[in-house]
Amino acid sequence: MKKAYVFLADGFEEIEGLTVVDILRRAGADTVTVSVSGRREIEGSHNIQVMADCLFEDADFSDAALLVLPGGMPGTLNLKAHQGLTDLLKRFDSEKKYIAAICAAPTILSELGMLRGRKACAYPSFEEALDCKEVLTAPTVTDGHITTGRGMGAAIPFALRLTELLFGREKAEEVAESVVYGGY
Repeated sequence: MKKAYVFLADGFEEIEGLTVVDILRRAGADTVTVSVSGRREIEGSHNIQVMADCLFEDADFSDAALLVLPGGMPGTLNLKAHQGLTDLLKRFDSEKKYIAAICAAPTILSELGMLRGRKACAYPSFEEALDCKEVLTAPTVTDGHITTGRGMGAAIPFALRLTELLFGREKAEEVAESVVYGGY
């Protein structure tokens, strides 16, 4: 079974994080929410309380096919400040394993040098912070093993793109149809 880890920190954008979890689980991925805040209870950027499946320090990422960073503020800053997570991202990048970030979170990948020479997208006010080959305004962009998403309104196409990477186009279209999403 394909395994995906979605990282949560206080101030994460709820739609971006939970849409990915929902869509990937519908597709059949073993999708785990991981708190980087030292406790399982996380408060989103719009004061929605979420219970993460596990703590970062208790997780074993050796079985991961995909790492996902939702955006939101100050969630993105809290993710970026977690040394264990940034070390894990660097390792996955060097191994060319799938990494995805949406909204403000692509700036984390940019600061780690992962977007150099790649096309990417981010929330409009964060586009200037991207050190990449080309900034696109598409809802989601995949360049190599890195996928970026533009923002909350792009959460479904972003999650469907991750489904396609893990399971193929047919599965992504099947999930899109099952949730009555006509844009995929």
